[in-house]
Amino acid sequence: LSDGLYDRIQVNLNIPTVDTFGIVTSPVFGPASSWKNAEWSGSAIDNGEGDRVRVKIIGIRADGVESGLFDVPVTQSSVDLSSVSPTQYPSLKLEMYNTDSVKGTPWNLNFWRVYYTPVPEGALAANILLQDKDTLQQGETYDFRIAFKNISNKAFDSLKVRWSITDKSNVTTQVIQKRRPLPAGDTLILSYPFDTRRFPGLNTVYLAANPDNDQPEQYFFNNFLYNSFFVREDVTDPLLDVTFDGVHILNRDIVSAKPHIQVKLKDENTFQILNDTAGVTIRLKFPGENTARVYRWNTDTLRFTPPSGSNDNTATIDFFPTLNADSEGTDYELTVTGKDRNENRAGDKDYRVSFQVFNKPMISNLLNYPNPFSTSTAFVFTITGAEVPQEFKIQILTVTGKIVREITKAELGPLRVGTNITDFKWDGTDMFGQKLANGVYLYRVVTSLDGKKMEQFKLNDDFNQNAQDATDKYFKKGYGKMVILR
Repeated sequence: LSDGLYDRIQVNLNIPTVDTFGIVTSPVFGPASSWKNAEWSGSAIDNGEGDRVRVKIIGIRADGVESGLFDVPVTQSSVDLSSVSPTQYPSLKLEMYNTDSVKGTPWNLNFWRVYYTPVPEGALAANILLQDKDTLQQGETYDFRIAFKNISNKAFDSLKVRWSITDKSNVTTQVIQKRRPLPAGDTLILSYPFDTRRFPGLNTVYLAANPDNDQPEQYFFNNFLYNSFFVREDVTDPLLDVTFDGVHILNRDIVSAKPHIQVKLKDENTFQILNDTAGVTIRLKFPGENTARVYRWNTDTLRFTPPSGSNDNTATIDFFPTLNADSEGTDYELTVTGKDRNENRAGDKDYRVSFQVFNKPMISNLLNYPNPFSTSTAFVFTITGAEVPQEFKIQILTVTGKIVREITKAELGPLRVGTNITDFKWDGTDMFGQKLANGVYLYRVVTSLDGKKMEQFKLNDDFNQNAQDATDKYFKKGYGKMVILR
C-alpha cells in the first residue's frame, strides 16, 4: 500500500529460473608488449552430463574492434599466445561459453589467467616539478616545464612529446619533440621555449606525452594537460636620440666637417633586444643634391652596436660622414628613422634636421654676455672646419693695454665646431683673484690651428662670407669692449 493516491509503487524481486546457456567474460588484459599464454581451471558441479564448455580468446585492436583468435574446449586448460601480435592486438579478453541442456548446472571456473609482458606507464608529475608563468611581456620566452615519470617497471623507448599553442585567433602552432628513452622509475623534464613575439593576447598550450599511442602504454589520461597564459602586447614606441659631437643641434646649426653623429635607439621591452640594423635607417642629403645618400653598415663610416646588457635595451649607431661640401644656399639634411622589434616607430614622423658645414677653419668675433655685467659673464663664438683650434685663449686688458687676466682653453671647458657658449663664466677678477674696479675693459681672442692663425668667420643672417659681419661694429682692430658695473 502507498501513503498517497499518486505515490508510485515499485517492487524489486530476484526470481530464479532454469536456463541452459551462460557466458562468463573476463576483464580486459593488456596492453602488452608481448603475449605468452592463457590458462584456466575449473570443474563441473555434477558428473558433467550434458556440459559443453568452450573458451574463446578475443583480440582487441587499438581502435576497440574485437576479433576472435582462439576457440578451444575448456578441457584444454591453456593456449599458447606467443603468435599473437601485440601491435595488432594490444589487449585481449576471455569468454567462456557454458551449456548444460540436461541438468542446467554451470561449469564452475576456479581461475583464468593471461601471462604477458606489460607495456610501460608514465604520468605527468607536477609534484616533482611544475614551472609556469601566466602573464608575460611580448618577446619574453614562455618556458613551461613539468616532470614526466615512468611509474612502471618497463622502459619507454625515445619518448615523443607534442606541444600545441592556440593563439587568440584560434590558430594553432604545433611542435613535435623526440626525447631520450625513459627507463623504469626515471623522470624527464618536459619543456619547450616558445618565442612570444607571435603570440600577443590569450593563448592555450596543450602538452601530450606519448601522443596517439606512439608506443604502447597502459593509460593516456594522465599524460596530457591544457594551460593558458597571457602575453601583454608591446605597443610602446622606442625612444630615438641624435647628437652631433655629443650635442643636440637645432635646424641650420653649424657642425664639424667631420662630425661624430651618434644615434641611440632605446626600447623599454628588454625581451626584444635591438640587435638588428633593420630597425634603423640613416639618410644624408648633401647641399645641391636631390637624393639622400644611404650608407653601408659595419664600415668605418657607419657602425652598429647592439645593447650590451639585459637591463638596458639601447642600440648605438656611430656615424662618421665626411662633409666636404660647404653650405652655399642649401644645407645638409639628416633623416633618421627607428623602430623596435615589434615594428613600433620612434615617433609619428622621422627625425629630420638641417645643418651647415664650412670646411675652412675659421672663428667668429667673440662676444661676452651679459655686457655690461656685475657678477659674471660668459663668452659666445662660432668655430668652423673639422676640428677645434689647438691654441685658444682670451685676454682681458685695461684701456691702456695692460693684460689683467688671461683665460686659457682648459678653463673655458670643452669647445666644439659650431656655436659655443662657454661653461666658464668670468667673474671680473684679475689673475691674482682680486676684483677689478668698475669701468671699461678690452678683450681679444688668440687662436691658432696647426700653427696658423685662424681667419674670421662672418656672422650674419645667412652666414654669407662675402657679406659684412654683423658684429664688426662691436670691435675695433680685433678688440672688443666690456663693462663691469657692480
